[in-house]
Amino acid sequence: MNSVTSVPAAALPAAALPSWVPVTLLLLGVASLAGVGLAWQGLSRQQALEQELVRRQELVQAEASEARAASRQSQDLTRDTAAKVALLDARLAEVALQRGQLEELIQSMSRSRDENVIGDIEASIRVALQQAAVTGSVEPLVATLKQADERLLRYKQPRMEGVRRAVARDLDRVKAISVVDVSTLTIKLDEVVRLLDELPLLAVAERGGEPATAPGRAGKPSGASAKAQDGKADAAPGEDDGALSVWWWRAKTRLAEMAGLVWGETRTLVRVTRIDHPEAVLLAPEQAFFLRENLKLRLLNARLALLSRQFDTAQADLRDSQDVLNHYFDARSRKVSSAIDLVRQVAGQARQVSVPRPDDTLAALAAAAAGR
Repeated sequence: MNSVTSVPAAALPAAALPSWVPVTLLLLGVASLAGVGLAWQGLSRQQALEQELVRRQELVQAEASEARAASRQSQDLTRDTAAKVALLDARLAEVALQRGQLEELIQSMSRSRDENVIGDIEASIRVALQQAAVTGSVEPLVATLKQADERLLRYKQPRMEGVRRAVARDLDRVKAISVVDVSTLTIKLDEVVRLLDELPLLAVAERGGEPATAPGRAGKPSGASAKAQDGKADAAPGEDDGALSVWWWRAKTRLAEMAGLVWGETRTLVRVTRIDHPEAVLLAPEQAFFLRENLKLRLLNARLALLSRQFDTAQADLRDSQDVLNHYFDARSRKVSSAIDLVRQVAGQARQVSVPRPDDTLAALAAAAAGR
């Protein structure tokens, strides 16, 4: 009886497997690796996009905060301006009411001609004093005194000669007062505001001078190149010194020329500047924009203060503006120097002027009304 030996399936040779199985496994492995790579790439891109979105969101929030702060300052400035205008309107209304009451009182009085002239002149002078106190200008008082002098000249009364002399003295004293020309000062401030966008900052200042001529180019050689040429003229080997000496001399000359060229180019690239305020150089572009806008607001506030005759507020804003111009802007620029000079001129001329009272005229009118 023949015995049949069974062979296990694991012991079958590899040639018994189909030929497409290894290829399929290889393709599946490659596909798996490609899928993992694509998934990794997509995950990296998604993380980069998330970081960029977070950065942009923080930047937008910062800009929104600055915009809200600027808007709040503008609202406060508008509110202060409205309050100042309302106060001026109230004072003008009060002056108009007082003037109307004086006119009605003058018309209702039945005096003699002299008394009427004295009363008219005194009332007009007092009204002119109120107008000068409100407007800060001596023009109303000067005009009133001139009219009083012309009226007394036409009246031709001997008892009014003392009043006329007093009017002349007060008129000369009032004319001697230097008046603040608010319109000219506001024009200068408008010119500074117009120049602000063109003023160079220290953070982006241009080079102050031309670079020196590099060695090896047109011009006189400097430094090591000049020394090399001197050495060439003084220590040039002769024909009897040998090839080694000639080669060594040429090598030293070439090295000296290259060193002079490198030194000259380095001098044209490096610039040393003294800066008293380093934070002005580190000013970011977006901070520079808000710096210019804040300076414009200060100058406009000073302009409104001048128009409102609040010279202390105007002086404070002008001092702050001048400090900003000296601190952050390049003083070597002509435009910056011109802006600083304009602000300095406005600050020097913007001052409170006390309008003198025509006490001599009022005393002479009181003496004439009393018959002395």
